[in-house]
Amino acid sequence: MRIALGVEYDGSAFHGWQTQAAGGTVQDVLQQALQQFAGTPLGVVCAGRTDAGVHALGQVVHFDTDLERPMFAWVRGVNSFLPAAVALRWAQTVGDDFHARFSAYARRYRYLLINRPQRSGVWNGRAGWYHYPLDVVAMQQAARLLLGENDFSAFRAAQCQATSPVKTMHKADVQRSGELISFEFEASAFLHHMVRNLVGSLLHVGKGTRRPEWIAELLAAGDRRLAAPTFAAAGLYLVAVSYPPQHVLPPADEPLFIPLGV
Repeated sequence: MRIALGVEYDGSAFHGWQTQAAGGTVQDVLQQALQQFAGTPLGVVCAGRTDAGVHALGQVVHFDTDLERPMFAWVRGVNSFLPAAVALRWAQTVGDDFHARFSAYARRYRYLLINRPQRSGVWNGRAGWYHYPLDVVAMQQAARLLLGENDFSAFRAAQCQATSPVKTMHKADVQRSGELISFEFEASAFLHHMVRNLVGSLLHVGKGTRRPEWIAELLAAGDRRLAAPTFAAAGLYLVAVSYPPQHVLPPADEPLFIPLGV
């Protein structure tokens, strides 16, 4: 039997998603909790590996097991063995043709940024921070240039293992609510550090040192050295993963982020 799980986590205290020999990753603690609940080792496959400090609201994983338990028992039972920063949202049986990573046709990421002169205490570890005033309209104009199928080599980390830098961007938007700026990206797939590199370059547009058209120039050049440095991980969230209609999973029930101090 194949089971899919919806997982959310605060990535602040973890060394990313993927298991490591020294432990300390989200995959490590999830697999340990599954083993404690099931009484046997269970390996999981995720929809998208997240880096150290990156969070998830809608990570999806799958695993295979012969153990038959009610789905609510998987959620409550495994959650009782997980650390406070990781929680299962749902569990559901899926067909053998379902694969958390390869069946997905889109992922949605959100980057939250506090834009004010002083850093935030309440949002520490949960949002990025930029002290210089930012022009959201200019960043919106620049973000729209990312839409469609593009070679994102300019926003690709050197250690990226993806076979191709060409991805299709379905959504790229920037919105402000008081001090909080939200960057929203949905694409067929993402390269290593791609969202954080996009945010870093959009900030150059927002502070006025680059024109919105610069983003199109970076795409055309395909040179990572020309784009902005990788921005901080703290504000990045894997929000949702989309699957074809034959794989009926619970909808992404994301919480509402309410700006603080405004």
